[in-house]
Amino acid sequence: MLNNFREKMKPALHNIGIIFAATGLSANFWTGVGLAFAFASAISYAWHFEYAFVVGGILLLVSGFFDIVDGQVARITKKSSKKGAFLDSVFDKIAEVAIFLGIIIGGYADGYVVLLAITLSLLVSYTRARAESLGVQLQGIGIGERAERLLVIAIIGIAGFLNYAVIIVAIIAGITLIQRIVATSRNIKE
Repeated sequence: MLNNFREKMKPALHNIGIIFAATGLSANFWTGVGLAFAFASAISYAWHFEYAFVVGGILLLVSGFFDIVDGQVARITKKSSKKGAFLDSVFDKIAEVAIFLGIIIGGYADGYVVLLAITLSLLVSYTRARAESLGVQLQGIGIGERAERLLVIAIIGIAGFLNYAVIIVAIIAGITLIQRIVATSRNIKE
């Protein structure tokens, strides 16, 4: 869903890319910065200090910002690479698992709900990777891609309802998984 919104934001995203590319730091560096903020968010959730859900949510939003920056820097500098795409994808999954681990350690949601949410989230990503290996493009397919899921965690979490955010993530990840299975099944060329 947010991929459709990104089309409208292209000029602003392009400007962000120019600003961060001017630092001379690589897209992979910014990918690492995003992962570091995700770890900081996870630690905040796990630590469970007063207003940790607010700090964790803000750090998660910052992490998401750098997830946009890395791709923009790669495009601006014309240094997109398979290695960068691989690192970005793997670091995204590491960040997602870390966030959910922080939530469970902090006691913000029941363990079985967190396990369901992270399992479905990873299956959404796996389904896309597997489909693309078969020649079926799934970017933009589904109501709950990674960006949407993390926005739910961050924003609803900041409001103090992290347990509900995890439930919502499990639901939208489950729906997205089904949408991607259906889309892939319809588009596989035998």
